[in-house]
Amino acid sequence: QVQLVESGGGSVQAGGSLRLSCAVSKYIYGAYCLGWFRQAPGKEREGVAHIMSDGRTIYGSSVKGRFTISRDNADNTLYLQMDNLKAEDTAVYYCASDRGMIGSCLDPGQYYYWGQGTQVTVSS
Repeated sequence: QVQLVESGGGSVQAGGSLRLSCAVSKYIYGAYCLGWFRQAPGKEREGVAHIMSDGRTIYGSSVKGRFTISRDNADNTLYLQMDNLKAEDTAVYYCASDRGMIGSCLDPGQYYYWGQGTQVTVSS
């Protein structure tokens, strides 16, 4: 069983930065898609950023230019650097991994393993 554990969430003022980490219990180089999703109260879960096995990245339109996703295969860790945070970025953030099958990294159904989530609160 693969486990994902997020850390790095917290409270920050608008304009500030946070770096989320996701420790994966198994080799992540086997994953085709790794991603970060978020869910705000009363809203559906949305994709934030995704990274493929070849390093290509995809960002949601609301975070493009402010967030950066990266992966460290040596440490089995996924990161999300969040800069210029806005109040609307407030949500629970989840990291996710697929099982190595080629598919659409934008599709939540592509992902099989999920972390428990970490809260990010941005005050204006």
